[in-house]
Amino acid sequence: MHELTLPVIQAQSVIEAAKSYPELKIMAGFSRRFDASYRDAATKVLDQGAIGSPFMVRSQTCDLLDTTGFFVNDPVPKACWGVGTLQHHPELAASSDVDNAVGIVEFWGGKLAYFHCSRTQAHGHDVSTEVTGTDGKISVNLVPRLNNVVLADKRGMTHEVQPEYWQRFEDAFATEANEFVDAILHDKPVPLPMETGQKVMLIARALQDALWTGEVSRFDEAGTRIAESKANGHA
Repeated sequence: MHELTLPVIQAQSVIEAAKSYPELKIMAGFSRRFDASYRDAATKVLDQGAIGSPFMVRSQTCDLLDTTGFFVNDPVPKACWGVGTLQHHPELAASSDVDNAVGIVEFWGGKLAYFHCSRTQAHGHDVSTEVTGTDGKISVNLVPRLNNVVLADKRGMTHEVQPEYWQRFEDAFATEANEFVDAILHDKPVPLPMETGQKVMLIARALQDALWTGEVSRFDEAGTRIAESKANGHA
C-alpha cells in the first residue's frame, strides 16, 4: 500500500475500489513479513510464546511499523510523537525533511513501539528489530552481516554488511511474489490485505505530523485520529 500512494485518503479510495472487484486478488506488500528470520521470530513469539506476552517493539522505518502489528497482534495506536535532526543532508530542510528521526508510539492496552529512521548509516544497510515480552526478548539482525564470513587480522575480527535494502531482503521479495501468485492460482486469501497497509500509513502520517508540529498526535480507542483542538481539551 505504501508503494502505491502517499495520502491516506487515496489509500482508502484504492481499498474501496478493490471491494468492487472481489474476484481479484490485491495485496499490501511488506517485505519483512516474508523474510525467513522475521517469520521465525514471529513463530517463536506468537505461536510458541517464547517471550511471554509481547509489549514493546524497537525497530526501523515504515515496513517495521507493520512489523509492530506483526509481533504484538495489531494494536490500536493511542499517541504518536516524533523528533528528527539534520546531520549530513542540510538540503533536506527545504523539503521539511530530516536525515535521522525517532518516533515513539503508545498503543491502547499499554503496548509501546520505538522507531528509528536513518539515511546516514556509513557501514551499509542496517535494519534490526527487538521485541520485548513479559518473559524475555527476541531480536532480529542486531548485528547486520552480509554472510557468515569473518576476517581475523591485526585490526581484529570484521565482517561485511549488505550494502543496500535489496540484498538484505532479496529472498523475501521472491517469497512475497510466490505467495501472491499462489493465492491467485489456488484462490486463497492473500497473506496481507490492503487494510494492513492503510493502518501503517495512518501511524506513519501521525508520526510525520508530530515531527513537523512538535505536538503529540492522538487517536481514540477505535484508532481514529483526534483533531488537535479536541486532543488539547478545547471545544
